[in-house]
Amino acid sequence: MTIPTQMSLTGFIATTPQLTFTQSGIARFYARVGVDHYRREADGAWTKLDPTFHDLVMFRNKAEKAYERFRPGDHIVASGYVHEFTRERNGLEETHEQFVAKQMGHDAAKTKYEVQRRAPELDSRPDGPTPPSPTLHSV
Repeated sequence: MTIPTQMSLTGFIATTPQLTFTQSGIARFYARVGVDHYRREADGAWTKLDPTFHDLVMFRNKAEKAYERFRPGDHIVASGYVHEFTRERNGLEETHEQFVAKQMGHDAAKTKYEVQRRAPELDSRPDGPTPPSPTLHSV
C-alpha cells in the first residue's frame, strides 16, 4: 500500500491570526506565515537569508482551534495543499496563492510545550486488555 503524503509548510506565524466566517457560516483562520531561508557557503557554513511570507488558511472546526492556539512568533508545521486563484484588482487580474492547511501544529523542534493526553479508553469486554499506565516526563 502506498504511503499517503501531502505538501507541508514549516515556518512561523508572522501576523496576528484572524478568525472570520464565510457567508455560509464556515469558520476561516488566516495568518501570514514567514519561512526562513538559508544559503550554503563554499566553506560549508550557512548564511541566513530574508524570510519569505505566505498566506495560510484553515477552515471549519480546525480554524477555530487554530485561532485559540496560535500567536505571532509561534513556529509551526502544517500539511495541506497550495490553492492558486485569480482576483481582479484595479481592472487587472492578479494570480495569488495560499496554503490551505488541513493539519497544523507547533514545531516540536522549536517549541517547548506539554502534552495533555486523554485517558485511554477501556475495553468493555470482560477479558479486555489492561490499559497501559501513563508515563509522565518533565519538560
